[in-house]
Amino acid sequence: MTSFEVWAPEKTVRLSLQGEEHEMERGADGWWRLDVPSAGPGADYAYVLDGEQRPDPRSPWQPQGVHGPSRVYDHAAFPWSDQSWTGRQLPGSVLYEMHVGTFTAEGTFDAAVDRLDHLVELGIDLVELLPVNSFNGEYNWGYDGVAWFAPHEAYGGPDGLKRFVDAAHGKGLGVVLDVVYNHFGPSGAYAPMFAPYLSAAGANPWGSSVNLDGPGSEQVRRYIIDNVLMWLRDYHVDGLRLDAVHALADHSAIHLLEQMAVEVESLSAHVNRPLSLIAESDLNDPRLITPREAGGYGLDAQWDDDIHHALHATLTGERQGYYGDFGSLECLETVLTSAYFHANTWSSFRGRRHGRPIDRTRTPGHRFVAFLQDHDQIGNRATGDRISATLSPGLLKVGATLLLTSPFTPMLFMGEEWAASSPWQFFTSHPEPELAAAVQNGRRREFAEHGWAEAEVPDPQDPETFLRSKLDWDERSKPEHAEILDLYKRLIALRRSRPELTDPWLDKVEVWQGDQHLVMRRGQIAVAVNLAGVAQTVSLRDVPSKVLLATSAEGVVLQRDRVELPGESAVIVAYR
Repeated sequence: MTSFEVWAPEKTVRLSLQGEEHEMERGADGWWRLDVPSAGPGADYAYVLDGEQRPDPRSPWQPQGVHGPSRVYDHAAFPWSDQSWTGRQLPGSVLYEMHVGTFTAEGTFDAAVDRLDHLVELGIDLVELLPVNSFNGEYNWGYDGVAWFAPHEAYGGPDGLKRFVDAAHGKGLGVVLDVVYNHFGPSGAYAPMFAPYLSAAGANPWGSSVNLDGPGSEQVRRYIIDNVLMWLRDYHVDGLRLDAVHALADHSAIHLLEQMAVEVESLSAHVNRPLSLIAESDLNDPRLITPREAGGYGLDAQWDDDIHHALHATLTGERQGYYGDFGSLECLETVLTSAYFHANTWSSFRGRRHGRPIDRTRTPGHRFVAFLQDHDQIGNRATGDRISATLSPGLLKVGATLLLTSPFTPMLFMGEEWAASSPWQFFTSHPEPELAAAVQNGRRREFAEHGWAEAEVPDPQDPETFLRSKLDWDERSKPEHAEILDLYKRLIALRRSRPELTDPWLDKVEVWQGDQHLVMRRGQIAVAVNLAGVAQTVSLRDVPSKVLLATSAEGVVLQRDRVELPGESAVIVAYR
């Protein structure tokens, strides 16, 4: 028997099941319900709303796309083999961000399973999938999702995602899923037709804001929290990355994020494994990651753009847009020891003071996810170019060394570990001509303002833009790529072997810098980097006993409390 339920407080709803319509009963709470003993898994259904058939706002399966009927799915039927899985905590872990559609040539969950051994050999702990819920079209970044409860059919649907998670757990890898709750995508968003899912108060850059604090918002909040719990419980996912939480407009006394943290903590206790919530936020507000006992929201971590901006601007010399305040070694020193650069300080990009400082003695570094590259910082460039397209191999190695020896939770973007030559561009496959044209023209206008010629900006709707963004796995064996891959493996292994490198306490990190060089000391380990194109002698302020790792095969010379470093290189030394 299947129970059909849908929230539509001001509508009349009928159930269409396998081509036949059935009356439903409306409760006082605005939910329409009907139990159908003969309806089992695999049955197609829709709700008749205003004379039109619409998919279920909580549909678990959309095999015919977001405009088609929903299909009954039995979560209990999947043959899980991960009963001994005890989870992966975020502290001490290395994350790996992956887009299912471009990670492999096939672009499916099952094809991604075949590449998990690579991640194990690399030393990854948690695989972070870009959004996989259903969107209109064949391919997309995933941030245009509309059927929030249904994994995208082209990737493999519900069973495909479960096979991926099960296989990952079998290899000792946890899975984090990127989820979007700040807006619905532009095509196929039927939930707002049923009830007040959207806020009357305004919009954000991606669409109408979700109703989190207006009339009817209690059920909308429940919709989101139930989705959170579903991924963690029914798909055995180990954590969620919450997209752009600064766009969650919520003036309730208990913010949605705090409510989410409370219910996820309860679920974690029940399933007896760690479940992590990671926020993407540009607010530089430590309240998000402060425990609830101390008056915060209680999230486990947040993405830290300031660390990325400081590394990127220092290595590349770029100063346009939001990179304007970044790039100095003083800035890099600040983020390596304090996580935020803007901490109630002036932001020229925003034209105001921004952020709030953290307490370095109370807020551990593992609550900040740091990265040298990610989907946004590559894909939102005009041509989707990775930093490996412009940086020298030496500076690329310096960046990797600083990232993987930092006191934060490091994250790699797929292919970064071998300096993949493929770009990662902005791509869409909207079937509606008007929407497709709007995306094409909007992208061109955006970059024309920054001096890019129209012909230089890839067309998001061109299938070649999507195909160009797929990884070329064969290039890993080429000498220039194999060399980078070997370095990433050695850095992650060293991070795992030395407790100083996973010690999260920022007040124990000491940094000093000079003319185009910087040293970061972490307990009995020091990381020295030379950003200049020529050799430099760098003070270590103590006499090290040995070199643990050097990015240059030759030219590193220890001289008592100093080290001679070749140009554009890094070295990691141990004092004892």
